[in-house]
Amino acid sequence: MAYYSIQGIQLTDLAKQFGTPLYVYNADKIREKISVLKSCFSNIDLKIKYACKANTNLSILRLMRAEEVEIDVVSPQELELALLAGYNGSQVTFTPSGVDFSEIEFAVSKGAIVNLDNLSVLEKFGQKYGTSKGCLIRIKPHIFGGGNEKIMTAHPESKFGISIHQKAEILDLVNKYGIKIIGLHQHTGSDIKDGKTFIDAAEAVFEFAKDFKDLEIIDLGGGFKVPYAPNDPGVNMEEVGAAMSNAFQEFCQKYGKKLTLWVEPGKFLVSESGTFLTQATVVKRDPVKTFLGINSGLNHLIRPMMYGSYHYIFNASNTDEAKQEEYRVVGNICETDTFSFDFKGKQNERLLNEVKEGDIIAMANAGAYGFTMASHYNSRFLPAEVLVDGGEARIIRMRETMEDLVRNQI
Repeated sequence: MAYYSIQGIQLTDLAKQFGTPLYVYNADKIREKISVLKSCFSNIDLKIKYACKANTNLSILRLMRAEEVEIDVVSPQELELALLAGYNGSQVTFTPSGVDFSEIEFAVSKGAIVNLDNLSVLEKFGQKYGTSKGCLIRIKPHIFGGGNEKIMTAHPESKFGISIHQKAEILDLVNKYGIKIIGLHQHTGSDIKDGKTFIDAAEAVFEFAKDFKDLEIIDLGGGFKVPYAPNDPGVNMEEVGAAMSNAFQEFCQKYGKKLTLWVEPGKFLVSESGTFLTQATVVKRDPVKTFLGINSGLNHLIRPMMYGSYHYIFNASNTDEAKQEEYRVVGNICETDTFSFDFKGKQNERLLNEVKEGDIIAMANAGAYGFTMASHYNSRFLPAEVLVDGGEARIIRMRETMEDLVRNQI
């Protein structure tokens, strides 16, 4: 049973060794996803930029660097983490949204490539750097795509990117200050499983690119869907890779030179690597339903409550399917913090192998936007993190203590 162990180590043994709540990551799964991406894009110059907001643990970043995956960051702090992990500035792309220009200056000072997403920042960049520094522009292609409205980023009302309808204003600034635009970028959203959405967005970028003569890069973002349950289909990367590669080759021929295609997967690379381990604290048989309480909450994994996202949940302590029961899986936070949502974003019950208090309750697809979105709500400690690599498990983030919680308070 693949879900019950990682590289031959039982989840229950990991919980016993490191305690719960616990994020566990499978290094082999990350390498597998990197390999899939590299193999699905053919006859083009491809560069993978890991969107590290999905998981910024230094050990994960070092693993990405060792696999020759570069990095996309969205804050000065993520940039600093990338440098600590061994990246040099030129391997980092800084793609912020609505930040003060001082953050752009900081990124440039570290040698990062900046990706600008509004006209105000573009003009300030021109005034400050003129022709001396190149940059990317993030455009908004007015494409609808993504799992739900909270993770769609390319539609007309999205805050991200400069609208494709503002090309004239962009070109005015580029010409006024001699700004060297080395790349165009777009990101449609997350959980996209069909190639058509990517191609529609790509075609919008290709059309937009005709008036920019110094391009070296086309960055089509990420958003490739991952499977969330044993029978849930993910994106067909062979199909998407082939379609995007062909479209990119055709564009390069029309443009008159070979460019580099960048993709920015975050969730695709790390989501399936992660398993979140918790412990059953109470089985509460209510007249309406049976609640399964665990020693965690939305403070540790907010995706279900924030997005109505689905996580496959199972009882890692009991592999016997002979006796199962429906449970509403809930947390210990003083707030409604349900973990069990269906694929339509509605709270539901999950059919689990019989649960007893003390059992280890595991949640799959916890490698992306799990720990990075965790908080100290209710003044509870953040979970520990463990990486399994080469058949061995090692702690990569210590469990917090009360001293950590009050360290910066005065």
